Amino acid sequence: MFAEPERIARLTGSPVREVRPVGGGCVAGATRVDCDRGTFFLKWGRGTVAESLAAEVDGLGTLEAATGGGLQVPHVLGHAGEEGDQPALLVLEWIEAGVWTPGLLETLGSGLAAMHAVCGDRYGHGIDNFIGRLPQENGPAADWPEFYRSRRLEPQVREARLRGTWKTAWDRPFEALCRSLEERLPTHPVASTLHGDLWSGNVLASTDGRAVLVDPAVHAGDREADLAMTRLFDGFGDRLYAAYDEAWPRDPGWEDREPIYQLYHLINHLNHFGDAYAGAIERTLRPFATG
Repeated sequence: MFAEPERIARLTGSPVREVRPVGGGCVAGATRVDCDRGTFFLKWGRGTVAESLAAEVDGLGTLEAATGGGLQVPHVLGHAGEEGDQPALLVLEWIEAGVWTPGLLETLGSGLAAMHAVCGDRYGHGIDNFIGRLPQENGPAADWPEFYRSRRLEPQVREARLRGTWKTAWDRPFEALCRSLEERLPTHPVASTLHGDLWSGNVLASTDGRAVLVDPAVHAGDREADLAMTRLFDGFGDRLYAAYDEAWPRDPGWEDREPIYQLYHLINHLNHFGDAYAGAIERTLRPFATG
């Protein structure tokens, strides 16, 4: 077994009957644990993964404090760091997966608006955390464009250069974009509580009819950054955005800012998965080539 059963039992508060692998994760190991007192979700890993699990405890707690109503965040039941050759462990409540309905999408939209309305007094977060397997810097900055440039875009580009996946042809449009962020992004938007990695794989439908937020890269920032990520890949459908806008309308011009916010995630995916995302990055940067 990947970890001593006694360590798992200490975190679940019950002897372990069965441990079964589950799919879906690309960072930590993930298993279902059946115990005498119930079923739990267990994540585990070493090294950087162990660090990311500690950050996840913080992130889930932050989201749990900011959500309510139709949104749910898995409750943290136990966490243990690495011990000798034993991995770090994170025990969460087990969420039984349900099906998406139009009404649930509307609940997700209004719930995200309510979560974004829980605001801080600065951009970033009290600790650095992770976006996938890579570190995410959350230190303060003077304003939002500076934060987004120096804590989001530039670290991802540095990583891509180190990995050899960044193309020199992207330098000029990227530098032009960075120079123009003060004109393109709001200077002091509301510092909303953000999930930070809000694609469809990180939102589950539960059997009790709630949308469940998992695997956060939490920080405070422009709410449009979260919404841009929801529209980057498969998306969630128009009902979500109609419900969001009814609760808190998006600001005019959000369509122009959306690709700038999506760029962070595209470069992050380039760093994780390689050249499959190069074309999307090139298309996103192309309008800035003459900047």
